[in-house]
Amino acid sequence: MHEENSRRDMIKKVATMALASTALSSLSERVSAHDKAVGEPLKGKINHSVCAWCYDDIPLADLCVAAKKIGIPSIDLVDPKDFAILKKHDMTCAMVASNGPEWGITRGFNNPAHHDKLETYFRHYIDETAKAGFSNLICFSGNRNGLSDEQGITNCTKGLQRIISYAEKKKVTLVMELLNSKVNHHDYQCDHTAWGVALCKSVGSENFKLLYDIYHMQIMEGDVIRNIRDHHQYIAHYHTGGVPGRHEIDETQELYYPAIMKAIYETGFKGYVAQEFIPSRPDKLASLNNAVHICDIA
Repeated sequence: MHEENSRRDMIKKVATMALASTALSSLSERVSAHDKAVGEPLKGKINHSVCAWCYDDIPLADLCVAAKKIGIPSIDLVDPKDFAILKKHDMTCAMVASNGPEWGITRGFNNPAHHDKLETYFRHYIDETAKAGFSNLICFSGNRNGLSDEQGITNCTKGLQRIISYAEKKKVTLVMELLNSKVNHHDYQCDHTAWGVALCKSVGSENFKLLYDIYHMQIMEGDVIRNIRDHHQYIAHYHTGGVPGRHEIDETQELYYPAIMKAIYETGFKGYVAQEFIPSRPDKLASLNNAVHICDIA
């Protein structure tokens, strides 16, 4: 009987060790699944970009070189004064920056007091964007400051309609970013997909659309894939980011980006997806390379 019990104990130990080994192997495979060599060919279903500000300790020229090696043809959120650097490295800018000294995320189109300056500012930036051969120019709603959602849409519409025909003429799309008001941008008005879509309908132009930031919208409302499928016709651009923390988009966070990219691709989207996470690891460019391969769906 003692011998039989010993045999059973040994079998249990072996089985337990085998299960543990399988689990560790599976975890290792998941962790390294996107640890690809730089320059490994991409499948081409997603057009990749990267936001310059996330790598602000790397000179723009060096970021261009590194991005090209990974297979990224675009740098997001570059100001017109730096377009020459992009051109030198044969890079595009899928989303042009716009952040003036008297306006920005907190002060935008929802305040009529800004409309005169915004019209002047954006006509200039539309010109610079068009002259460079780029097509998307970012813009913001501004903070609520007590405005109702309805009044915010009315005010934004009036401000945007002062420049939208000029944008149409120049073949530039004004793209308002959806941001979260819960963690990062308290009181920002364009903080839900439904509000942004309502504004698109109110403006009534194919040259005004949304930047759907996946990180921000996961925080505000979740249901990312459904919202992308339901409202893709109003979306001109996407940004990524890991939730929580806005770091790497790998297995350390709650979103599964391959499924999100598949949903984006299936809508017929032809624009760009830009990585906008803040690398938490020492080798920032390795994190960027891994993120691109995570989004590189078959």
